[in-house]
Amino acid sequence: MLFNSLQFCVFFPAVTLLYFFLPHRFRWMLLLAASCLFYMAFIPYYICILLVTTLVDYFVAIQLEKYEGARRRFLIASSIVVNVGFLAFFKYFNFINTNISEFARLIHWNYSIENLAIILPIGLSFHTFQAMGYTIDVYRRQQKPERHFGIFALYVMFYPQLVAGPIERSQNLIHQFYEKHVPDYARIASGLKLMLWGLFKKVVIADRVAVVVNQVYNNPHDYSGLPFVIATVFFAFQIYCDFSGYSDIAVGAAEVMGFKLMKNFDRPYFSKSIAEFWKRWHISLSTWFRDYLYIPLGGSRTTAARWQFNLFITFLVSGLWHGANWTFVIWGALNGFYLVFSLWTADIRKRVTDATGISRLPQLHKGIKVLITFCLTCVTWVFFRAANVHDALYILQHMFDGWNSMIDLNVVRNSLSAMAINKTEFIIALFFILILQAVHIMQRRGSVREMLETKPLWLRWPLWYALALIVILFGYYNSSPFIYFQF
Repeated sequence: MLFNSLQFCVFFPAVTLLYFFLPHRFRWMLLLAASCLFYMAFIPYYICILLVTTLVDYFVAIQLEKYEGARRRFLIASSIVVNVGFLAFFKYFNFINTNISEFARLIHWNYSIENLAIILPIGLSFHTFQAMGYTIDVYRRQQKPERHFGIFALYVMFYPQLVAGPIERSQNLIHQFYEKHVPDYARIASGLKLMLWGLFKKVVIADRVAVVVNQVYNNPHDYSGLPFVIATVFFAFQIYCDFSGYSDIAVGAAEVMGFKLMKNFDRPYFSKSIAEFWKRWHISLSTWFRDYLYIPLGGSRTTAARWQFNLFITFLVSGLWHGANWTFVIWGALNGFYLVFSLWTADIRKRVTDATGISRLPQLHKGIKVLITFCLTCVTWVFFRAANVHDALYILQHMFDGWNSMIDLNVVRNSLSAMAINKTEFIIALFFILILQAVHIMQRRGSVREMLETKPLWLRWPLWYALALIVILFGYYNSSPFIYFQF
């Protein structure tokens, strides 16, 4: 069930109304049943995978409280093996098998194992990491094991963030299922406004620019030059609006019912470095890798060489987490390289900015750093979006072909036409992206929703009605799945 579907327009208000009408002691049952229904709307029998991993993690966590030493280590290892095992089988079996097959063909080895006709369970990586985080926290004694199986199952399966996050920590979410939430107009209105903003990002911006992105990236050898640049920049905003739009709808839907989920995005394209970008992008995943991989590897409290190795490995694994394709591995490795390279060149860059006088012009210096960070990020997005490494390299090699002819408006117009978008649609897309960026600039002072609440009624409500009207009139309603559903 997609957030941008008619089914969800019926599902969400029905579940929310029932939630507030039911006595508090029955609400967890409703939410758990609703979450199961929500998940089963995709591929029903995959709910069995969730059931198995939930049972394993529930009983392992309880046993972890009883034992010490080797038995305790065996318990946490068994939980990780089960969770990672399902993830490895459904997400990586065909990828590994294909690469073995290619290597076998190269050395003329008879390898006859065929790929399996399996479909990746939706959101498997997200709820796997959420469940693993819980058991690791129990193992570290940072979280008490949850003995109410229904509440624990609800923590794993809570429908707003089940299939694409945020990846919530047990310390933040589990206790909220025990709290009694009463209808509150201000909170409900705030949550609905956030959902509306998320829907604007998804259907007005992401799905609109996706037309261009899909046309170019699905047929890269038909294009060169300007179309690659436009499609890549559009994809940067597509993936941001698609994923942050999902997160906004998830956080808003939970807020309507009284639950507080973590913030998952914080204006990432205003970052002044790649390191800052990863503090602002997919925050729940970045912090998960920090706490459960990067720090256990040694983090920064080690030698310089080991610190750089830890950074690189963390991002390499992050790339593999995103998808079973070499493009994602390269995407992760490239981000890791950016971070390591920034450490290598920190002194050189400081000397250059001091020598050129840029450091004495802070606003200009900041603008240059934001632009460079965005351009570097767009290079990584090429690998993220391309179908394979060959296509990604072709796009990068031909991205700046023919730019000397771009001063001819007819050439630009023909380029737009070849990308399946007319001038009017192109201008509309740019206009809404500018609105998005204007809101982000306003957010430097804090939450726009909270700022608007201080404004007169005659000002704030017309703005929200205008946003709703934009969503209705300019939205693309083709029930396009969210990009991160594939992970």
